[in-house]
Amino acid sequence: MPRSICLAALPWQSLESPSLPLGLLRSACADAGLGLPWTYHGALRWTEYLMAVTDDELGPADYTDIAENGMFHGLGDWVFTGVLHDDPDFGVSTLDDYAARRGIDTALATRMRGHAAEFVALAADEILAGEPEVVGFTTTFMQNVPSLAVAARIKRLAPDVVIVFGGGNCDGPMGAALHRNYPFVDFVVRGEGEVAFPALLKALDGDGSFGDVPGLCWRVDGVQRTNDIQPHPLPPGRIPVPDFDDWFAQVESSPVRGYLEPKLVVETARGCWWGQAHQCTFCGLNGSLMEFRSKSPDTVVAELRHLVTRHQVLDVIAVDNIIDNTYFRTVLPRIAELDWDLRVHYEVKSNLKPAEIDALRRAGVAHVQPGIESLVSPVLTMMDKGVSGLRNVRTLRDCESAALTVSWNWLYGFPEETPADYADVLAQIPALSHLQPPSAAGRILLERFSPYFENGALGFPERSTAELYRHVYRLAEQDMADMVYLFRTEPRGLTEAQAEPLHAAIGGWHERYTESYLQRIDVDGAVVIQDRRANWPHEDIVIEDPDLMAAYVELEYGRSLPAVVDRLGSPSPDRLRDWVSWLRERGLVFIEQGSILALATTAAPVKVG
Repeated sequence: MPRSICLAALPWQSLESPSLPLGLLRSACADAGLGLPWTYHGALRWTEYLMAVTDDELGPADYTDIAENGMFHGLGDWVFTGVLHDDPDFGVSTLDDYAARRGIDTALATRMRGHAAEFVALAADEILAGEPEVVGFTTTFMQNVPSLAVAARIKRLAPDVVIVFGGGNCDGPMGAALHRNYPFVDFVVRGEGEVAFPALLKALDGDGSFGDVPGLCWRVDGVQRTNDIQPHPLPPGRIPVPDFDDWFAQVESSPVRGYLEPKLVVETARGCWWGQAHQCTFCGLNGSLMEFRSKSPDTVVAELRHLVTRHQVLDVIAVDNIIDNTYFRTVLPRIAELDWDLRVHYEVKSNLKPAEIDALRRAGVAHVQPGIESLVSPVLTMMDKGVSGLRNVRTLRDCESAALTVSWNWLYGFPEETPADYADVLAQIPALSHLQPPSAAGRILLERFSPYFENGALGFPERSTAELYRHVYRLAEQDMADMVYLFRTEPRGLTEAQAEPLHAAIGGWHERYTESYLQRIDVDGAVVIQDRRANWPHEDIVIEDPDLMAAYVELEYGRSLPAVVDRLGSPSPDRLRDWVSWLRERGLVFIEQGSILALATTAAPVKVG
């Protein structure tokens, strides 16, 4: 059995939370009787190193800037690519040209790149100081190049050390291509590693065959062999509780500690229940692991209790692609009963019901990512999102009432969309200034594993590797095409000129949001709407007529005029139509495809500018 196993997560892993893959593999190895691997947390060490060599001029905020904003331009990988290719100039002029055409500031990445070679040498030396016989690297998004650079140096210094790669960047053909293009990588584990990695370690010790390890890429006399990925996903009952002890111990003794608010990472489900039946046309995130599996409520609560009490941390990030719908009735109420001051992040579907939002709030969920993506129903249909634009606005309104922070981006660039699809919604965006705006609007990218990638007939028949990889890898196009996640294709849908009104509307939305609220309150038997939106006259609108008050309540659900009349029997269709027109003139309702949604929230949360 290998005497020492090191698991490494290099930049650009999140700085404020431990690596979930490392935590899971530590537990999986221990459960398999292989001992507890030790871990190397490269994000912390890189940040510590930058602080030391720049006298704190570069630090955690700079690390986070690259980690969070550099992915779609390959900046994090570019910082280390000169070391990987043993060429300080590799990718420099290519990035300069790329950045100039896109208006990207590369000064921070350039400054960091000047320290990359020394850090790679330091990381390799520190890992080898533990005398590992196996070093396993987890790689997702921008972790490829820094991991490859450190692995290559380890192999040069200690050829007998076994190098293993795994993680999201190794799924499907990407893992086989990485193994083929970088011979110093001895093995690549594709797919879920909780079974495969311990099986590989046993095979290295003569207990089992490499050919029996699911998803493994290996070599016989220099010739690559690739095993089939595990045919059935890991049952949720076999997903271990992650072991984060090493990370928290390192954080406590790190000079970075004073800049961090450590966050726990939990995993309550894998896959996507919506994607199993209706995979969003642009999304490739789940790769070969789409099948949805969720842990039992007892398991979720027990794991959360264990991790929170062990590490004394109340900020929790659930990394599930989507919450199990049963958790609103099972898990969340039990978390609420713990009466802890939790701050939880969850990804949810955007058609949240009021009772579900209340369950989230009571359980301490403070931040949701609902996958809203657009407020334009025809475009949402092109995405196969299964929700209307008006329903997404309702979710924004109800989350605002519950003081839930909502993260979302507005996507465009779908093959059949036209400016006419957007016109009516763009005209109504000023009325939404009291609701949380998208971070930005952006053109969709062609992602591996997405329906748009797998089926060119859906609108993107021509593709090549994304331009960002030209300043990241020195590989032939076909080798790169097998290994990377993002691809370039002819733009579809809105042109950039046609998208400009959307960008401008969102920019104005951002400017007005923190100064705006639109709240409904009940006063002395009347409905009062307090309008304090920055771009509208400040006024109190009083609805006293019983018929109109009842109609307003119906409009809070998002109803058509015939549906309101059918449900209430009053007011008359003509009167109701005139009244709704009056409401729209004052920006008090959102109207799409014949349905009307009242926009006022039931509370006005405190906003931080």
